[in-house]
Amino acid sequence: MTTLERILKIKETKGAGYFVLIDPDKWQPDELVKLAVQASEDGADAILVGGSLVLSASFDELVKKIKYQIEVPLIIFPGSQTQVSKYADAIFFLSLISGRNPTYLIGEQVRAAPAIKAHRIEAISVGYMLIESGSTTSAEVMSNTQPIPRDKPDIAKATAMAAEFMGMKLVYLEAGSGAQRSVSNELISGVKKYVSIPLIVGGGIRTPEEARQKVAAGASFVVTGNVLEKKGNNGLIKEFAEAVHG
Repeated sequence: MTTLERILKIKETKGAGYFVLIDPDKWQPDELVKLAVQASEDGADAILVGGSLVLSASFDELVKKIKYQIEVPLIIFPGSQTQVSKYADAIFFLSLISGRNPTYLIGEQVRAAPAIKAHRIEAISVGYMLIESGSTTSAEVMSNTQPIPRDKPDIAKATAMAAEFMGMKLVYLEAGSGAQRSVSNELISGVKKYVSIPLIVGGGIRTPEEARQKVAAGASFVVTGNVLEKKGNNGLIKEFAEAVHG
C-alpha cells in the first residue's frame, strides 16, 4: 500500500486525519525525535518534517533518526529542493499555486525531481495555497508571493479547482507558520463544495476545538506544529487527535 493510500484509508476509517508538523530548525535533534515518537504514540496519523529554511546540518540524518522509531508514515513537507531524504516514506510534491512565482510553481520541483526519482521516494502531488492570516508568514517571505486574501473565497475556489483539473492529489490550505488566524471555516467549506480531492488545512490552529471545527467545515486532514512548541505536549497531541478523529 502506498503512503497516499494509507492516509486516504485513515480519512475513510476515522473521518479525518491528524498530522504533526516538525520544523527541524525549532528543535534540537534529540527533542525532534522524541516529539515524533510521542506524536506517533498519541494518535497522530503521520509526521511531516520540513520548513521554510531548515538550517540544520543534515536533513537526511534527521529524517533517518525519526523514521526508524515511529510506526506512522513520515512525509517530507519541503520548503525547497534541498529537503529530500531517501529515508522518508513520501514527499509532498508541492506546487505553490496561490502565487505566481515560477520558482515555486515549477522551478524547485524540476530541481528536486531527479533526487526523488533516484531515491525512489513516493511523490504525492499537492496544490499548496497560502491564505492570508493577519501576519506575514515565513512561507510568504521565502516564496516571494502574496497569499490569497481570506475575504476572497472565489479565488480560493477557482485555484483549488485548477489543482484538481491538473491532476493534483491533495489541496493544502495554509495560513502559515505563526499565523494570527487560521484558515476560516467559511473558506474551507466553500472550497470543499468545488473540489472532490481531499483538503489539508494547517497554520494557526491553536486548540483541539478549532481543529474539530476545521473537520466539520470540510478538512480531510488537519496539521498542527507551532502550538506544540509553545504550549508543551502534556496530552495536547492526544487531545488534537481525538478532536480530529471524533
